[in-house]
Amino acid sequence: MTWNGIEGHDDIAEKLRRATARNRLASSFLFVGVAGIGKRAFALNFAKALLCQKHREATLDPCGDCQSCIMAAAGTHPDIEIVCKPPEKSALPLDLFLGAPERRGKEGLIHAISLKPFLGGRRIAIIDDADYLNTEGANCLLKTLEEPPPRSVLILIGTSPARQLPTIRSRCQLIRFSPLALDTVADLLMSKGLVTDLAEAQRLAKFSDGSIQQAMELAAPELWSHRRLLLEKLSASILDSVGLAKEVAAFVDDAGKEAPARRARFRQVVTFAADFYRRLVHSRSAAPITMEPELQAVFEAAAARFQGDAIVAACCLERCLDTLGQIDRNANQATLIEAWLDDLAAETSLVGN
Repeated sequence: MTWNGIEGHDDIAEKLRRATARNRLASSFLFVGVAGIGKRAFALNFAKALLCQKHREATLDPCGDCQSCIMAAAGTHPDIEIVCKPPEKSALPLDLFLGAPERRGKEGLIHAISLKPFLGGRRIAIIDDADYLNTEGANCLLKTLEEPPPRSVLILIGTSPARQLPTIRSRCQLIRFSPLALDTVADLLMSKGLVTDLAEAQRLAKFSDGSIQQAMELAAPELWSHRRLLLEKLSASILDSVGLAKEVAAFVDDAGKEAPARRARFRQVVTFAADFYRRLVHSRSAAPITMEPELQAVFEAAAARFQGDAIVAACCLERCLDTLGQIDRNANQATLIEAWLDDLAAETSLVGN
């Protein structure tokens, strides 16, 4: 079963349905989970269900055809306020919450959620990209979180509780969204027409971490040729960090002029490296690790070289994960590529010594 057409999160819908039926619904939520698994769609459908004019909100079953449902689906509902990070910004601007300087306190999300509902029985605010709340933005939300307006619901959407300030985490009910099942990812890719070949859909799903967004980003053929080059270089007995940094930088720049596209490409490259080192760590277990046929020999050679130095592979994996976090914090791309690969070269130089 799927709740309102959203795959994979029926358990969360049921939990919220029970809370609503008992009149125990929280006023502030923090939705967390990897990007691209349906958190935003879930939040919008949750808002739609709470505001439906035909069905009782305790059912969390929007009718889809009342005025409120139609406006919610169209993104024009006066009782739903949504803010998200502009692509060109590195953080959620304070103006989104408090209004422009000349209109401070008279517009923005905090003002909007304090108003009486226009159509439904609630006011609902959704903060997408909550990972990009800076200290100033988070602090301006504290009073609203501590003393929420009557019949209001505030939903923050992020990837991890660790990305939120403690003052935000402590004032929200945490809802963890699990990655989608790989079969579900493959089925969605096919049903939405994003991929036409089932085998390709299954391959993308395997590397997607349960995320439709990541699966779609991986559909570009050039990614896979670069992945092969990357893994061959990472498997070498001596990692040429300078040469590989130039190749990675050129590949990232080929993603386009827009910074978000380049960050996404860089994130994909680092994720490929993290997967490689994760497999090396797991290769110490009894279960065999398989790669694509053209990379199996490369991986087996690397696994044999790292056999007595699993701690090095673990350190390299940790460095890749740190780099992913730095990408999201908009660190300088060229410097970060060089520092990341220099650190991997320094770590792997210890293998066998």
